[in-house]
Amino acid sequence: MEIDKAIRESDDTRLKTKYNNAVHVIQRALALYSVEEVAFSFNGGKDSTVLLHLLRAGHYLHKVGKNLSADDAEITFPIRTIYFESSSVFPEINSFTYDTASIYKLQMDIIRLDFKSGLEALLKAHPIRAIFLGVRIGDPTAVGQEQFSPSSPGWPAFMRVNPILDWSYRDVWAFLLTCKVPYCSLYDQGYTSIGSIHDTVPNALLCGSKTNGNEQNYKPAYLLPDGRLERAGRVKKGTSQPSPAASNGFKQDDSHLKRNFTASIIVVGDEILFGTVEDRMISILCRKLHSVGWAVSHIAVTRNDIDSVADEVERLNSTCDMVFIYGGVGPLPSDLSVAGVAKAFGVRMAPDEEFEEYLRHILGERCTGDRNEMAQLPEGITELLHHEKLRVPLIKCQNVIILTATNASELENEWDCLIELMPSNGLLAISEPFISRRLVTTLSDVDAAQHLSEMCCKFPDLYIGGYRESRGGSLIVTVKGKDKSRISTAADALCNKFGCKEIE
Repeated sequence: MEIDKAIRESDDTRLKTKYNNAVHVIQRALALYSVEEVAFSFNGGKDSTVLLHLLRAGHYLHKVGKNLSADDAEITFPIRTIYFESSSVFPEINSFTYDTASIYKLQMDIIRLDFKSGLEALLKAHPIRAIFLGVRIGDPTAVGQEQFSPSSPGWPAFMRVNPILDWSYRDVWAFLLTCKVPYCSLYDQGYTSIGSIHDTVPNALLCGSKTNGNEQNYKPAYLLPDGRLERAGRVKKGTSQPSPAASNGFKQDDSHLKRNFTASIIVVGDEILFGTVEDRMISILCRKLHSVGWAVSHIAVTRNDIDSVADEVERLNSTCDMVFIYGGVGPLPSDLSVAGVAKAFGVRMAPDEEFEEYLRHILGERCTGDRNEMAQLPEGITELLHHEKLRVPLIKCQNVIILTATNASELENEWDCLIELMPSNGLLAISEPFISRRLVTTLSDVDAAQHLSEMCCKFPDLYIGGYRESRGGSLIVTVKGKDKSRISTAADALCNKFGCKEIE
C-alpha cells in the first residue's frame, strides 16, 4: 500500500510516530464497529485529505491483519464518505472533492443541508454509529474532545473518532508531501486554512512579490514558517487582518522616551492564597523592573483557574505596557496559566512543534499524554524567546510574558536572559532606573502624616511613603524617583523637618 510504504521509508521519526498513533486509532474503531457502521466526513481541506489517506492505510492494514491478501485489501475503500456541499464553498474545493471521489472510488453521500440536519437524516437512513473526523487540537470544535468522543448533547448520537487530534500544521504538510498525494490547489495559492468564500483569504504571511500584471503572488501553504498562524487567513466580514508585527509585540509609541513604562505582575497559585507558601519572587521582580526604569502599577495573586487567570490578564494587559505572569505553568491539572492567557486574548490553544521538541529533549519518552499538552500555546500571538541559558524558551503573548521560574535563582536567570535578549527583541525599553533613599525617624504615624502629605504635594514626581518593619519599631520613610537631585532635595527637607537619619 503506497501510503504505508511512503511513511515507512521516510526519515521523519516524528511523522512515523504520528502516523502509527493515527492508524492505531483507526484500527481500534474498525475493530469496534463494522464497516457499515462507520462513516468519514470529507470537506476537501488538507486535514480531511490527510484523514482520507490514513483511513485508506488503516483499512488496508486492518484487512491484511485478518489474513486477507494485500491485493484484495486495496481493491476498494468501503467506508461511507459524507460531503456537505454548500453554495459558499470555493469552486476549487468542490472540484477537488469530486476528483478525489472518482480517483479513490469513494462511496460518497452528498448532503445539501446544514451539518446537524444532514447528520440526523443520514443516521436515520443508515446504521452509522461512528464518524471519522479530521479534527485537530487547535480547531475551535476540538475543545474537550478526545480520540473517541460521543457527540454533544442535543446532536444525533454517534461516536466522534479523531485520529489526527494531536497533529500539528507541520505534521499535516509533512504527511501530504511525504506521501505525494494530491491536495486542493488553493493551498498552492497562499491559503492555509480554508473556510467559506466569505471568510477566507490568502495568508498575508505568505505574500510574495507582485507579478507582471501587478497581481499579488503567494507562496504555497507548506512554506508557512509558523503553524500557529495557520488561521491568519480567516477574517471576519468588516474587519482587516492585523499586522503580525503590530499584534505580536511590545506596545510601542513615539513618546516612549518621554514617559514611564508600567508593568503588572500576576502570580498564579492557590498555595499562596491559602497561606501555605510565601511568595518571595514578587519583591525580586519589582526591584528588577525598577532597575530598568519601569514602574509596577499592579500586583495580583489569583487562583489556579483558567477564568480567574483570563480575567486578570484581560484587566491588566490593556492598562499596562507589559504584564508578567508566573505560577501555574507545567503538567499538573492546576497549571493553567497559558490557557488563561489564550482565553484573555480570545484565541485557541494549538500545538507548537518547536516547543514540543524542547519538552521532548527534557522529558524524553515521558513527553506523552498530559505532558504533551504543555506544548499547546496560544495560537497566532505567541513568540518563543530563545536563550542558551534557558532550558525552554520563555513564552511571550503580545504584551504578556509568561515566566517559568519557581524560585528566586530561576527568576534571576530568566531576568538576565530577558535583558540580554532586549537588543534583538525590543522586549523592555530601558530608561533611567528608579533610585531611592531611606530615612528613619522615631515620630509616630500621626505626627509624621501631615508633613509627608505636604512633601507629596511639593514633589508630585516622587514616591514618598512610610512603613514600619516591626510593630512599635521606627518609621522608615522612602523617597523614590528617577531625578537624583529632586530626591536629594526632598530627602534633605524631610531630614530637616523630622530630624531623620539616612539608612542604607
